[in-house]
Amino acid sequence: MKENNKGVMILVVVLILVFLLPWGRINWGKIRWMQPETVTVTGEAKSTQKNQIATFNAGVDAVNSDKDKAISDVNSKMEAIIAAVKDFGIKEEDIKTQNLSIFQQEETYYEGGVQKSRKGQWRISNGVEIVLREVDKASKLTSLLTSTGANNVYGPNFSFDDVSETQKGLYEAAMKDAKDKAEMLVKVSGRRLGKVVNVSENGSSSVYPMYRMAAEGLGGGGAPVEPGSGTVRQSLVVVFELK
Repeated sequence: MKENNKGVMILVVVLILVFLLPWGRINWGKIRWMQPETVTVTGEAKSTQKNQIATFNAGVDAVNSDKDKAISDVNSKMEAIIAAVKDFGIKEEDIKTQNLSIFQQEETYYEGGVQKSRKGQWRISNGVEIVLREVDKASKLTSLLTSTGANNVYGPNFSFDDVSETQKGLYEAAMKDAKDKAEMLVKVSGRRLGKVVNVSENGSSSVYPMYRMAAEGLGGGGAPVEPGSGTVRQSLVVVFELK
Protein backbone atom coordinates (compact mmCIF):
# COMPACT_ATOMS: atom_id res chain seq x y z
CA MET A 1 0.00 0.00 0.00
CA LYS A 2 2.83 2.34 0.91
CA GLU A 3 4.52 1.60 -2.44
CA ASN A 4 1.38 2.65 -4.32
CA ASN A 5 1.15 5.92 -2.35
CA LYS A 6 4.82 6.66 -3.14
CA GLY A 7 4.22 6.14 -6.85
CA VAL A 8 1.20 8.44 -6.80
CA MET A 9 3.21 11.17 -5.04
CA ILE A 10 5.98 10.97 -7.67
CA LEU A 11 3.44 11.27 -10.47
CA VAL A 12 1.84 14.32 -8.80
CA VAL A 13 5.24 16.05 -8.47
CA VAL A 14 6.04 15.39 -12.14
CA LEU A 15 2.70 16.83 -13.24
CA ILE A 16 3.27 19.95 -11.14
CA LEU A 17 6.67 20.46 -12.72
CA VAL A 18 5.25 20.02 -16.23
CA PHE A 19 2.62 22.70 -15.70
CA LEU A 20 4.53 25.17 -13.53
CA LEU A 21 8.06 25.31 -15.00
CA PRO A 22 8.62 28.15 -17.57
CA TRP A 23 9.53 25.90 -20.44
CA GLY A 24 9.37 28.73 -22.98
CA ARG A 25 12.17 30.59 -21.25
CA ILE A 26 14.61 27.66 -21.30
CA ASN A 27 17.32 27.93 -23.98
CA TRP A 28 18.01 24.44 -25.24
CA GLY A 29 20.67 25.59 -27.74
CA LYS A 30 20.96 24.41 -31.37
CA ILE A 31 22.30 21.21 -32.84
CA ARG A 32 24.37 21.90 -35.96
CA TRP A 33 25.93 19.44 -38.42
CA MET A 34 29.27 20.94 -39.33
CA GLN A 35 30.50 19.98 -42.78
CA PRO A 36 34.26 19.35 -42.85
CA GLU A 37 36.37 21.88 -44.71
CA THR A 38 37.77 20.41 -47.89
CA VAL A 39 39.99 21.14 -50.87
CA THR A 40 39.28 19.74 -54.34
CA VAL A 41 42.00 19.13 -56.93
CA THR A 42 42.36 17.36 -60.25
CA GLY A 43 45.12 14.82 -60.63
CA GLU A 44 46.36 13.90 -64.09
CA ALA A 45 48.68 11.29 -65.53
CA LYS A 46 49.68 10.32 -69.05
CA SER A 47 51.67 7.70 -70.89
CA THR A 48 53.09 7.64 -74.40
CA GLN A 49 52.38 4.40 -76.24
CA LYS A 50 53.19 3.09 -79.67
CA ASN A 51 50.14 2.89 -81.92
CA GLN A 52 48.86 -0.67 -81.92
CA ILE A 53 46.80 -1.10 -85.09
CA ALA A 54 46.55 0.29 -88.60
CA THR A 55 43.25 0.39 -90.46
CA PHE A 56 42.97 0.30 -94.26
CA ASN A 57 40.02 0.55 -96.62
CA ALA A 58 40.42 -1.17 -99.98
CA GLY A 59 37.77 -1.11 -102.67
CA VAL A 60 36.97 -1.75 -106.31
CA ASP A 61 34.76 0.25 -108.70
CA ALA A 62 33.42 -0.96 -112.04
CA VAL A 63 31.23 0.76 -114.63
CA ASN A 64 29.47 -1.20 -117.35
CA SER A 65 26.23 -1.10 -119.27
CA ASP A 66 25.81 -4.76 -118.38
CA LYS A 67 24.91 -4.97 -114.70
CA ASP A 68 25.88 -8.62 -114.31
CA LYS A 69 29.23 -8.03 -116.00
CA ALA A 70 30.02 -5.12 -113.67
CA ILE A 71 29.08 -7.15 -110.58
CA SER A 72 31.13 -10.13 -111.75
CA ASP A 73 34.14 -7.90 -112.40
CA VAL A 74 33.96 -6.33 -108.93
CA ASN A 75 33.39 -9.66 -107.18
CA SER A 76 36.34 -11.35 -108.82
CA LYS A 77 38.68 -8.51 -107.91
CA MET A 78 37.41 -8.35 -104.33
CA GLU A 79 37.90 -12.10 -103.94
CA ALA A 80 41.48 -11.69 -105.13
CA ILE A 81 42.06 -8.83 -102.68
CA ILE A 82 40.65 -10.76 -99.72
CA ALA A 83 42.66 -13.88 -100.61
CA ALA A 84 45.86 -11.83 -100.87
CA VAL A 85 45.18 -10.10 -97.56
CA LYS A 86 44.61 -13.44 -95.82
CA ASP A 87 47.83 -14.79 -97.31
CA PHE A 88 49.54 -11.71 -95.93
CA GLY A 89 48.52 -12.85 -92.44
CA ILE A 90 45.36 -10.87 -91.75
CA LYS A 91 42.79 -12.91 -89.82
CA GLU A 92 39.27 -13.28 -91.17
CA GLU A 93 37.75 -11.41 -88.21
CA ASP A 94 39.90 -8.39 -89.12
CA ILE A 95 38.41 -8.17 -92.63
CA LYS A 96 34.97 -6.57 -92.82
CA THR A 97 32.84 -5.44 -95.74
CA GLN A 98 32.66 -1.69 -95.41
CA ASN A 99 30.46 -0.60 -98.29
CA LEU A 100 28.61 -2.19 -101.16
CA SER A 101 26.90 -0.06 -103.75
CA ILE A 102 24.92 -0.97 -106.89
CA PHE A 103 23.19 1.77 -108.82
CA GLN A 104 22.38 2.79 -112.35
CA GLN A 105 23.48 6.21 -113.48
CA GLU A 106 21.16 8.73 -115.08
CA GLU A 107 22.14 10.11 -118.50
CA THR A 108 20.96 13.47 -119.75
CA TYR A 109 20.24 14.11 -123.43
CA TYR A 110 18.33 16.55 -125.58
CA GLU A 111 15.57 15.68 -127.99
CA GLY A 112 13.86 18.36 -130.01
CA GLY A 113 15.44 21.00 -127.80
CA VAL A 114 14.00 19.41 -124.68
CA GLN A 115 16.26 18.02 -121.96
CA LYS A 116 15.45 14.46 -121.06
CA SER A 117 17.02 11.69 -118.98
CA ARG A 118 17.39 7.96 -119.38
CA LYS A 119 18.94 5.08 -117.56
CA GLY A 120 22.66 4.81 -118.18
CA GLN A 121 25.48 2.54 -117.13
CA TRP A 122 25.67 0.55 -113.96
CA ARG A 123 28.23 1.57 -111.33
CA ILE A 124 29.21 -1.14 -108.87
CA SER A 125 31.50 -0.63 -105.92
CA ASN A 126 32.58 -2.80 -103.04
CA GLY A 127 35.13 -2.34 -100.28
CA VAL A 128 36.51 -3.90 -97.15
CA GLU A 129 38.01 -2.58 -93.96
CA ILE A 130 41.24 -4.29 -92.97
CA VAL A 131 42.76 -4.16 -89.50
CA LEU A 132 46.52 -4.69 -89.40
CA ARG A 133 47.81 -5.60 -85.94
CA GLU A 134 51.48 -5.73 -86.91
CA VAL A 135 51.79 -2.02 -87.57
CA ASP A 136 55.40 -2.26 -88.70
CA LYS A 137 54.09 -4.01 -91.83
CA ALA A 138 51.88 -1.09 -92.85
CA SER A 139 54.04 -0.12 -95.83
CA LYS A 140 54.11 -3.71 -97.13
CA LEU A 141 50.34 -4.03 -96.87
CA THR A 142 49.92 -0.75 -98.74
CA SER A 143 52.04 -2.13 -101.59
CA LEU A 144 50.07 -5.36 -101.61
CA LEU A 145 46.68 -3.67 -101.75
CA THR A 146 47.63 -1.43 -104.67
CA SER A 147 48.88 -4.41 -106.66
CA THR A 148 45.86 -6.67 -106.25
CA GLY A 149 43.33 -4.82 -108.40
CA ALA A 150 42.00 -2.38 -105.80
CA ASN A 151 41.50 1.03 -107.36
CA ASN A 152 40.59 2.73 -104.07
CA VAL A 153 42.93 2.29 -101.11
CA TYR A 154 42.78 4.54 -98.06
CA GLY A 155 45.06 4.26 -95.07
CA PRO A 156 46.76 3.49 -92.92
CA ASN A 157 44.91 5.12 -90.06
CA PHE A 158 46.90 4.39 -86.91
CA SER A 159 45.25 4.07 -83.52
CA PHE A 160 45.25 2.22 -80.22
CA ASP A 161 43.50 -1.11 -79.84
CA ASP A 162 43.23 -1.74 -76.09
CA VAL A 163 44.71 0.63 -73.51
CA SER A 164 42.64 -0.51 -70.51
CA GLU A 165 45.70 -1.89 -68.66
CA THR A 166 47.63 1.30 -69.33
CA GLN A 167 44.75 3.40 -67.99
CA LYS A 168 44.55 1.28 -64.83
CA GLY A 169 48.24 1.89 -64.25
CA LEU A 170 47.68 5.63 -64.54
CA TYR A 171 45.20 5.79 -61.65
CA GLU A 172 47.96 5.61 -59.04
CA ALA A 173 49.99 8.29 -60.80
CA ALA A 174 46.92 10.54 -61.11
CA MET A 175 46.17 10.14 -57.41
CA LYS A 176 49.75 11.03 -56.48
CA ASP A 177 49.54 14.10 -58.72
CA ALA A 178 46.33 15.15 -56.96
CA LYS A 179 47.88 14.71 -53.52
CA ASP A 180 50.99 16.72 -54.50
CA LYS A 181 48.82 19.57 -55.77
CA ALA A 182 46.64 19.53 -52.63
CA GLU A 183 49.67 19.61 -50.33
CA MET A 184 51.04 22.64 -52.15
CA LEU A 185 47.71 24.42 -51.76
CA VAL A 186 47.30 23.74 -48.03
CA LYS A 187 50.92 24.55 -47.28
CA VAL A 188 50.48 28.21 -48.16
CA SER A 189 47.33 28.38 -46.03
CA GLY A 190 48.99 26.99 -42.91
CA ARG A 191 46.67 24.01 -42.77
CA ARG A 192 47.27 20.27 -42.93
CA LEU A 193 45.95 17.78 -45.43
CA GLY A 194 43.55 15.18 -44.07
CA LYS A 195 42.00 12.03 -45.45
CA VAL A 196 40.46 11.57 -48.87
CA VAL A 197 36.75 12.39 -48.74
CA ASN A 198 35.77 11.58 -52.31
CA VAL A 199 37.32 10.43 -55.60
CA SER A 200 35.70 10.53 -59.04
CA GLU A 201 36.99 9.84 -62.51
CA ASN A 202 37.27 13.01 -64.54
CA GLY A 203 37.71 11.11 -67.78
CA SER A 204 40.30 9.32 -69.81
CA SER A 205 41.38 9.85 -73.36
CA SER A 206 43.58 8.45 -76.06
CA VAL A 207 45.17 10.88 -78.47
CA TYR A 208 47.17 9.68 -81.43
CA PRO A 209 48.24 11.11 -84.76
CA MET A 210 46.04 9.96 -87.63
CA TYR A 211 47.90 9.13 -90.82
CA ARG A 212 45.76 8.86 -93.92
CA MET A 213 47.23 8.10 -97.31
CA ALA A 214 45.13 7.80 -100.44
CA ALA A 215 46.84 5.16 -102.55
CA GLU A 216 44.53 5.36 -105.53
CA GLY A 217 46.52 5.11 -108.74
CA LEU A 218 49.83 4.36 -107.02
CA GLY A 219 50.35 1.19 -109.02
CA GLY A 220 52.35 -1.46 -107.23
CA GLY A 221 54.22 0.78 -104.81
CA GLY A 222 53.29 2.01 -101.37
CA ALA A 223 54.79 5.01 -99.63
CA PRO A 224 56.90 4.27 -96.53
CA VAL A 225 54.94 4.95 -93.36
CA GLU A 226 55.71 5.05 -89.65
CA PRO A 227 53.14 3.99 -87.03
CA GLY A 228 54.13 6.74 -84.60
CA SER A 229 52.85 6.94 -81.04
CA GLY A 230 49.98 8.40 -79.08
CA THR A 231 49.19 9.57 -75.58
CA VAL A 232 46.90 7.90 -73.05
CA ARG A 233 45.60 10.24 -70.35
CA GLN A 234 43.80 9.61 -67.06
CA SER A 235 42.26 12.26 -64.81
CA LEU A 236 40.81 12.07 -61.27
CA VAL A 237 38.94 14.65 -59.18
CA VAL A 238 39.95 14.16 -55.53
CA VAL A 239 38.45 15.85 -52.47
CA PHE A 240 40.70 16.04 -49.38
CA GLU A 241 39.70 17.01 -45.85
CA LEU A 242 41.48 20.01 -44.30
CA LYS A 243 42.81 19.92 -40.75
